Amino acid sequence: MSESVNETSRPVDITGASILLDHVTKRFPGQAKPAVDGLTMEIPAGKIVMLVGPSGCGKTTTLKMINRLIEPTDGRIVVDGDDVTDMNGDELRRGIGYVIQAGGLFPHMTVATNIGIVPKMLGWDKARIATRVDELLELVSLDPALYRDRYPKELSGGQQQRVGVARALAADPPVLLMDEPFGAVDPITRLRLQDELLSIQEELQKTIVCVTHDFDEAVKLGDWIAIFNEGAQLVQYDTPERILADPANEFVENFIGSGAGLKQLTLTRVSEVGLGEAVVGTPGEKASAVLGRVTTAGFAHAVIVDDRQRPIQWLSRRQLGRLETIDSTVDPKLPVVGYRATLNDALDTMLVSSAGAALVTGRRDMFKGVINVKTIMDAIEKSHDAASAESTNAPVGLNTGVFTSPVVAGEPAQP
Repeated sequence: MSESVNETSRPVDITGASILLDHVTKRFPGQAKPAVDGLTMEIPAGKIVMLVGPSGCGKTTTLKMINRLIEPTDGRIVVDGDDVTDMNGDELRRGIGYVIQAGGLFPHMTVATNIGIVPKMLGWDKARIATRVDELLELVSLDPALYRDRYPKELSGGQQQRVGVARALAADPPVLLMDEPFGAVDPITRLRLQDELLSIQEELQKTIVCVTHDFDEAVKLGDWIAIFNEGAQLVQYDTPERILADPANEFVENFIGSGAGLKQLTLTRVSEVGLGEAVVGTPGEKASAVLGRVTTAGFAHAVIVDDRQRPIQWLSRRQLGRLETIDSTVDPKLPVVGYRATLNDALDTMLVSSAGAALVTGRRDMFKGVINVKTIMDAIEKSHDAASAESTNAPVGLNTGVFTSPVVAGEPAQP
């Protein structure tokens, strides 16, 4: 008998806050030109906005002005209707999460102490902090019993980054700022951290502003992408779909580069295609029983999940035939991809693993199904046919607009 794990979707309240940058300028002493020159943009509540552009264009300066790690020279910054340029800077920063490359953890503090810093500053009692630490470790898919008492040096780069995200979320801030958060990890870990962020955002609906140099990452994560030129001049601010379909000018085209050619893969999510079912087993079961279910279903493998429905092994019929009882060993090389990942990510995962398929996980890394190369190829063909039909039917000279402000356009289409 075939078994699959399904996850019921539920509406999630937006817990993020809108942000308005109103003619914001930053001039540094000794520099002839402003680092940020009169920037105006609105960031919708509960959305991920990616800031991209060439090095030195003012992305990080803009990000740091939101929580006033860098003080603006002119202009207003309004968060949830409040002008924060007149607030106490320390008080403001305690209400805004901040994630930097490599997590930025304090090396002499345990994971739990790192995460609990801001709640402690806010006067939370020890029991409440401890509960919050464990809750957040669960959220970023780290077992509290294993990780709360470890030190940063005992963690991998990806684990440190997960703890950094947990720390930024500790006091439940409406806004999360991220500065190249996944730039210091290997490509596979980077992919999984991106999936983790999308999973967390699906659950929490914070307002996230993220600086990245990687346009593919911006397309994957962003509800909106802001493309800056020198001085944080906003060249185009739009959804990933519209930027790829209608770049504002040659600068944007050059910046996009090869990304536009793969838009069928980078814009389509795993969640948008049909997933295959799998026979599911658990540690402690007789291998012969699991093999029997695999044979009856006509499948080649069984997915072994732990007590939280997270995949830990993917066993072939031959492997099952050699075992008496399924153990709880975790295979670190499982080809796993998140439900909100792009088809490009899924294909990369399959190619690296040489499995021809990948296991798909949803919230809290729960197993959802299997995706294979044929599914991806079918999706690409379908997308290509749709794009061709749209191109054929579009009137000559149609311009869909190169700059669409969230204020004008309302809610962007979900990527």
